[in-house]
Amino acid sequence: MDCQKYLFSLPDDHHYLNCAYFSPLLKSVEEAGIHGVQQKQEPWHTTSAHFFNQSNVLRSLFARLTHAEHANNIAIIPSASYGLSTIAKNLPAKSSKKIIIVGEQFPSNVYPWMRYCQNSGCKLQIIEPPAQFENRGHKWNEHILDAIDSSTLMVAIGHIHWTDGTLFDIEAMGKRAREVGAYLVIDGTQSVGALPFDIQTIKPDALICAGYKWLMGPYSIGLGYFSERFLNGIPLEEGWIERKDSENFARLVNYTDEYQPGAVRYDVGERSNFILVPMLIKALEQLLEWQPANIQQYCRQLTSDLTEQLPQYGYRIEDPDWRAHHLFGIHLPDHINVNNLQQKLTRNNIHVSVRGSALRVSPHVYNNEKDIAALQQTLISSV
Repeated sequence: MDCQKYLFSLPDDHHYLNCAYFSPLLKSVEEAGIHGVQQKQEPWHTTSAHFFNQSNVLRSLFARLTHAEHANNIAIIPSASYGLSTIAKNLPAKSSKKIIIVGEQFPSNVYPWMRYCQNSGCKLQIIEPPAQFENRGHKWNEHILDAIDSSTLMVAIGHIHWTDGTLFDIEAMGKRAREVGAYLVIDGTQSVGALPFDIQTIKPDALICAGYKWLMGPYSIGLGYFSERFLNGIPLEEGWIERKDSENFARLVNYTDEYQPGAVRYDVGERSNFILVPMLIKALEQLLEWQPANIQQYCRQLTSDLTEQLPQYGYRIEDPDWRAHHLFGIHLPDHINVNNLQQKLTRNNIHVSVRGSALRVSPHVYNNEKDIAALQQTLISSV
């Protein structure tokens, strides 16, 4: 794949290596949003079908991206926390069980389980990373797998760690969870769209994704996959559009206890958002054209020289077998002050993030060799 920067409106004098923070908008996504705003200038053009058609297109695209069997297993949500809180509401109360998470997990994938445990008496078990950096990713995965036993209610984890890109073997964790009857819930916010994800292989009970990072969409919209184990649950909201026969506006006052089939019951209110939904549709169409495997390979080739050279100067980076290539952490030599380094990066218009103990670098297909060279020169000159 060649650099795709021409599809974005990114200036040449900034090196944006921070997609894990916020993705830039594709020009096509921006145009879809503007068109959505303009549509409301003449609201009579918005028919009842508009409330359903584009939502169904969006579900189908996400199902294709993640290899879900049915688009009806996809819910439209406003955030990762919304989807994860929906799961927490529908977990069985098991006071003698435990929920497994990892150390320094993103808060949206922690707070719902903290509340659940407080209410149910369930235990929250946190698997911290190994203290020694050598072979860290492999050992961390082993510790997680060892913790999954007959007392496990659920494993709630990301496909990668959001601070440094440590790759988790969620296929093996899913297999182990099924052996003991536990749930596997994946927060795919920092991976889906840039890292291949196959629901048919991994078999998660739920996959939850915010849309404004690697799905390349706008803020305040996301998507979630819910397996059969959750399809008879209770939603966070009791909206009209999630009910059976809601397509018939003339009969909406014929109230019913039945929901739309599948995961549609978990949709957020006003899910038909005529600005955000078309924007995310355009983003997913582009991702399907690129394909996550190609994005991953592009990022790997782009950063290979950087990740091979930096350890020679005292920087530490996880072994490539145990980290992602679209998001990875650079752990600094002890003598480098992270605040001073961050100020230097900012002066050079290099955009990355500090997360946990790592300098988080998250490139995409709009980045080129100049972006990586600018980062590499700054880091080496700081030693």
